[in-house]
Amino acid sequence: MNTVAENRHDQEWLGGTSTGHVMQPGEVDISHKVILYLEGISVSFDGFKALNNLNLTIDAGELRCIIGPNGAGKTTMMDVITGKTRPDAGRCYFGQTIDLTTLREAEIAHAGIGRKFQKPTIFENLSVFENLELALKMDKRARTSLFAWLGDDQRDKISDTLKQIRLDTEAERPAGLLSHGQKQWLEIGMLLVQDPKLLLLDEPVAGMTDDETARTGELFKSLAGKHSLVVVEHDMAFIEQLGGKVTVLHEGSVLAEGDLATVQNDERVIEVYLGR
Repeated sequence: MNTVAENRHDQEWLGGTSTGHVMQPGEVDISHKVILYLEGISVSFDGFKALNNLNLTIDAGELRCIIGPNGAGKTTMMDVITGKTRPDAGRCYFGQTIDLTTLREAEIAHAGIGRKFQKPTIFENLSVFENLELALKMDKRARTSLFAWLGDDQRDKISDTLKQIRLDTEAERPAGLLSHGQKQWLEIGMLLVQDPKLLLLDEPVAGMTDDETARTGELFKSLAGKHSLVVVEHDMAFIEQLGGKVTVLHEGSVLAEGDLATVQNDERVIEVYLGR
């Protein structure tokens, strides 16, 4: 049981309940301008510490890049955030009040966290438009069945998303005929129609052409502000295009943090990841 002092600390750390900030249903409390808190997160698998006292905060509207060698804990970190893996220790909060460690994966998705894996998962036999329609109707907030007619607002949302992901001219095309990069954009669009507050993106430009990679960077930069993005990536040119803060993970904890130039010149990062 928490002590009075611990409860007071929790109130201060989570924004407190005496600030007068009233939350609406479905709203994420970002009154402290931070959308994600990871504090002291540790995860072990058969004695191996995948995460070791990991501390990380992501600001609301931020575009953050996460890099690090294989085995650094990047995937496990995203598994914890999305509820796939429960931490052995530590706290993981979405905004000031939503304890992600108490929620199931579906509940976390509906709370406003979307995750894109490296390999695109789309319905290749359906058209681009139908993929977005299905993603929209899979969101329980839409309160409709898969066989209901789309309302004007829903059609407008899909139309706006198609333009955003640059697939408006491909709306009726079977998704299986898209290029690799276009399939990646479609899956991102399938997340966007559900209005996520936080997007977790795992190596989104792997296998893309240079042109597709550049377009993806433009897309991500256009999303920042309205959404918060955490991008796990190895492509340094792409990370440079995105700009902003870079976090380097190593052996399950933060090794270095700063802009790309700062972490690229950090001797510890050079030794364990970048090389000379």
